[in-house]
Amino acid sequence: MTSRDQAHAPGRGGPSRRQLLFGGAVAGIGAVAAIGADALAQDDTPDAPTTEAEQALNGASTIDFYGIHQAGVETPPQAHATYLALDLRPEVDRDSLRRLMKVLTDDAARLTQGMEALADSEPELARIPARLTVTFGFGPELVRRAATDAAAPPEWLRPLPEFTIDQLEDAWSGGDLLVHIGADDALTVAHAQRMLLKDSRSFTTVRWVQTGFRRAHGSEKSGTTMRNLFGQVDGTVNPAPTTTDFGDVVWIADGWLAGGTSLVLRRIRMDLDGWDRLDRSGREQSTGRFLAHGAPLTGTDEHDEPDFDATTAIGFPVIPEFSHLRRARSEDTSQRIFRRGYSYDGAPTGDDVSSSGLLFAAYQVDVDAQYVPLQRRLDELDLLNQWTTPIGSAVFAIPPGCSEGGYIGDTLLA
Repeated sequence: MTSRDQAHAPGRGGPSRRQLLFGGAVAGIGAVAAIGADALAQDDTPDAPTTEAEQALNGASTIDFYGIHQAGVETPPQAHATYLALDLRPEVDRDSLRRLMKVLTDDAARLTQGMEALADSEPELARIPARLTVTFGFGPELVRRAATDAAAPPEWLRPLPEFTIDQLEDAWSGGDLLVHIGADDALTVAHAQRMLLKDSRSFTTVRWVQTGFRRAHGSEKSGTTMRNLFGQVDGTVNPAPTTTDFGDVVWIADGWLAGGTSLVLRRIRMDLDGWDRLDRSGREQSTGRFLAHGAPLTGTDEHDEPDFDATTAIGFPVIPEFSHLRRARSEDTSQRIFRRGYSYDGAPTGDDVSSSGLLFAAYQVDVDAQYVPLQRRLDELDLLNQWTTPIGSAVFAIPPGCSEGGYIGDTLLA
């Protein structure tokens, strides 16, 4: 998986197989828009030095679509994300799913490289990919319809067990086909969503759409741990992408899912108005970390290893047993996940100032062995449960990537 910058709107010489690409004049206009009118006005010579402002542009940056793994899991998180769940129409069978995934794969591959999708009536919107990725996930019903004796559904591909803190709503739960769209530009995400929905509307209906955001590209140093809307540093302990450790935690090694993974997506409502009434010390005791820099209460740096045996002068644990940090940590190193979070911010209701929360995405080889034990520990004692409530939950199998000429899901559907 690599990134590259494109100096011009993409094209491959001559009309495409869809004969929908515009000519060089439009490509030239797209390049002008990408550079910026102000920059051109200041210096129109081709050999002019590149300014810092021009270097900061990443609208033309792309992420490779084809590969062993789907992009969008290891990819450094983009500023904007949409998770779109679709339900299959009753008549859709295995052959129909094959046709659907071929079309979706082809258009996703084009869009991520800055090229317009099939029957794209707004091709100009496709020419700023801004690190666009499209990741597909299969829900239990899709896999049931597609499964064969040689490609059976994994045991963990089912709704999560019930947890006492859950107040799940159908509006944010379940789904047969997941489309996860991420980019550093919200317009790019919206355009890709519309194109992919046009592809799939003969086969599916929309079940739910969830949108999330992070800091805008360039707002802070790349690699900085995100903060959620509680102001917490969120996701410090995470396996590093592309490492062997990451592979052990995330990538499935065998079967039709080899090179793929599993995804648990939880919509977590955050009581920001109630959180406002808690003082800073109480917030830090609840999380087990200092809010200022994210260090554990026994450390000085975000990535310091917490000392759970440390006690105060009167003998109480410095990091409380009920803190989120303590409850999320297991002595069993196999019970780990790779997490990715996006904040959401809805319209306030009643007397509340906010209706906000977190889209929590957890990737792992086996949901039952890795995610469920972690969630049970949080369910039992985590003090943050007083201000957080899961209201949506879905489990998907994320198939492996594909090579050019193949399609996502071909290990299940071919």
